[in-house]
Amino acid sequence: MKLTKLTFAVTAAVVAGGVTFAAQAVDGVTFKIVDGTIPESLTGKSGDPVNGKKVVVGRKKGNCLACHIMPIPEEQFHGLTGPDLHGVADRMDEAELRMRIVDPKVVSFDTMMPSFYRTGQHRVLEKFQGKTILSAQEVEDVIAYLMTLKDES
Repeated sequence: MKLTKLTFAVTAAVVAGGVTFAAQAVDGVTFKIVDGTIPESLTGKSGDPVNGKKVVVGRKKGNCLACHIMPIPEEQFHGLTGPDLHGVADRMDEAELRMRIVDPKVVSFDTMMPSFYRTGQHRVLEKFQGKTILSAQEVEDVIAYLMTLKDES
């Protein structure tokens, strides 16, 4: 199977009324997209929520605060273009969050959110071409952190 410029080699099958896609990222991590989610960890292990928070606030990695309001009052300049992430763990599960971080365009084609674990991004510096924004472990770390964001009411 040949990898495409968009990072994934994809095959589809209809399984029990849903659609399953098998995808392989450039770095060799294989995962399945099932009904618009990625149910299994990219690394086969849980993420680290402490490192996930660092990735989320890091301006050179996740940079989530550029678009999202988050329950991180010690950080300045929260964005307003993405959804508020307060209580996101009450609204979405790990599989849904993983899909939105890996490639949100699978869920919403016209989203402005970048695909953090896919290559083939448009208009990137040459030194970033063919590379993902986050590693597979960083994706899992961000998910682990986001799963701590539950409503406190």
